Amino acid sequence: MGTKSRESIYGASIRAAAQDAVRARKAADRLACEAWNKRMLGFQGPAQPSPAFGDALNAGYLYLEVKCLGCKTHQTVALNTVRRPKATPIHELERYMRCRDCSQVRRYPYKRSHLVTLRPTKISANDPPSTWWPGERD
Repeated sequence: MGTKSRESIYGASIRAAAQDAVRARKAADRLACEAWNKRMLGFQGPAQPSPAFGDALNAGYLYLEVKCLGCKTHQTVALNTVRRPKATPIHELERYMRCRDCSQVRRYPYKRSHLVTLRPTKISANDPPSTWWPGERD
């Protein structure tokens, strides 16, 4: 008199639908981050609207590249170390960015920075800073 359990009847389709949803969410996050990167590199902004921290981390973009407008240096910020809610848009970070070198020279927190792009890796010799399109303009 036993009947099949709901798990055996519907379990596989529910798990498959959940996996499809995870893949679709990751693809949507990646496309949103790529669109924001192209807008920032192509038009140098506007930074709003921007993807959320959680979306960028889910898409595999672990770093945010920032340019100091004082000394023209590019630095990366690890998004997984930022202590903000995952739903916080990335453009809200811009007001908190400070250049350490410029702050030491001026002896006050120097807050002139520009968000450049989201990156999967840090800036290194093999992966140099991003350049504006169609060429670097200061």
